[in-house]
Amino acid sequence: MKKILFRKLLFDCLIFFVITLFSTGLIIWVFQAVNFLDIIVEDGRNYLVYLNFSLLNFPKVLSKLLPFVLFISFLYVIGKYELNNELLIFWNFGINKIDLINFFIKFSFLIMLLQLFLTANVVPKSQDLARSFLRTSSIDYLENFIKPKIFNDAVKNLTIYSNSKDEFGNLREIYLKKGSGENFQITFAKEGKFKEIGKTQFLELKFGETISVIDDKITNFKFKKTDFNLSNFEDNTTTYKKTQEVATIDLVKCYHNLMGLNFLKIDQDFKVENCNADNIDNILKELYKRIIIPLYIPVLILISLLLIFKSKENINYSRYRILIFLIGFSTIILSEMTIRLIKEDFLENLKFVLVPLVLIISLYLNYLVRFKKIKA
Repeated sequence: MKKILFRKLLFDCLIFFVITLFSTGLIIWVFQAVNFLDIIVEDGRNYLVYLNFSLLNFPKVLSKLLPFVLFISFLYVIGKYELNNELLIFWNFGINKIDLINFFIKFSFLIMLLQLFLTANVVPKSQDLARSFLRTSSIDYLENFIKPKIFNDAVKNLTIYSNSKDEFGNLREIYLKKGSGENFQITFAKEGKFKEIGKTQFLELKFGETISVIDDKITNFKFKKTDFNLSNFEDNTTTYKKTQEVATIDLVKCYHNLMGLNFLKIDQDFKVENCNADNIDNILKELYKRIIIPLYIPVLILISLLLIFKSKENINYSRYRILIFLIGFSTIILSEMTIRLIKEDFLENLKFVLVPLVLIISLYLNYLVRFKKIKA
């Protein structure tokens, strides 16, 4: 009977948790996807790149929401059980409260492992894959991001300005600057229009002049009509891997090499982007976020279980529920704040690594002490 009751409570918590996680995750993802529309509108990418990039950011949204939604789910369902007198069934069947807590602690470690898998494997991989779509894609809708009376510089080493643009895509009074620094080329034209020959994009210019500056030498020529080839230009998208996109094992190896440790056998040819001494703080913060922050999952579930110590008949029950919510919410904020405090100093970092472990032990010991008092 005990197992049936435990499974029923766990099932209700999980159903509420999964529905809440994916519904809130979907809402946030939609808002995020709207922001990503810049990929099409301003960067001129095609719709498939936008769709893939947006979808691959969904795991990151879920991993961010999971701790808070998990805590809210358990707090709500346990509170609902108490308000509906369903917890009384547990106690009337002689179920020990410490058995219930032990059951949920075991479950919390399973959720913790799931979160570890998400943050340490799925999220970095999906982020890198999403970025790779941008790195390997080309600007297919260059015409789309050209806005009149704005200097458009989505393409690397190329700035395009047009005084006006009609509904047919015809540009008027065009200014182009190709290159940077001391060597550059400036082109003026009265008219212009984008066209595509095969898979190559051109900007057809009419009635203008091109001025070239190379090694302090100035040359110019006038034209009635010319095609400006746009296929040789790259966009301004970040082409290197960010620290958050690097695989967890590679970050561990990077830290191992930077600190001159000898625990792991690493290939001499091992290389990873952003693996340098100047970036070591970010590497440690990323590892802390992926590996240590999930340890707060058992803490949050233990905090939500504080509800079983007070009956709804208690005059301060509502305040007690609010207090538990504030404690859990503060714990989540604390866990996120500690990320900023992670630095190169190992002993300082060790303090923050031990915080979730200390909280788990302290909460569990608190439960044991309370039950001993109740029995006494």
